[in-house]
Amino acid sequence: MNQASHLAELQELLKYEFSKKDLLVRALIHRSYAHENPAEEQTDNETLEFLGDAVLGLTISHLLLTRFPNYREGDLSRLRSSIVNERELAGIAGRLNLGQYLKLGKGEDLTGGRQKSSLLADSLEALLAAVYLDGGLEAAIHVVKRLFHDYLVSDLPDHPLKTLDKDYKTQLQEITQGRFKITPEYFLEGEEGPDHDKTFHVNVALDGRVLASGSGKSKKEAQQEAAQKALERITFEYDSE
Repeated sequence: MNQASHLAELQELLKYEFSKKDLLVRALIHRSYAHENPAEEQTDNETLEFLGDAVLGLTISHLLLTRFPNYREGDLSRLRSSIVNERELAGIAGRLNLGQYLKLGKGEDLTGGRQKSSLLADSLEALLAAVYLDGGLEAAIHVVKRLFHDYLVSDLPDHPLKTLDKDYKTQLQEITQGRFKITPEYFLEGEEGPDHDKTFHVNVALDGRVLASGSGKSKKEAQQEAAQKALERITFEYDSE
């Protein structure tokens, strides 16, 4: 398939037609390709990726605030973070088959660059920046709204909103039981300070392995902090496998 056909196909998937096709072309050029083909004098998509990060943050924030006007700032921030991360962006890029449209260097291509989560996430951000530069904020919002539609429908059973009303201990227990069939245990490691102003220190462990520690003005608060840190650790280790 020639480049024109490639570009037409991708625009059809996006439901957006570029006026300036050079922006779309640039969004698909990885630095490895530009480095290996200097004679072509093509600019890679790294600066578009930088802009795309901001475009995505703004558009998702706008759409979440519009969709959930009664949510507090903290809840909106947590929901945005659950959406705008490498795993989710790579998943959306995968559904677009974005990897097949990228221009990669031979080495990057041979080592599976078209399936790398980080590369796909970055390329999606570059693509959204290209949409923004070509059609403005309204165009970017339109495309993001389509791509992230499932996250903006609150009645889906696996929607990220379902976790907002659950505390970190509950979330951790659900994840560990679901993935490992094990319930986490909390241990008080110590306390300090006068009776009216104590600080408690708690560890959370899974099958005897300490996952994280937390501190707080109550045991419950310390457990929540430990559970939050454990969630972040499990998510990072599990998703990096």
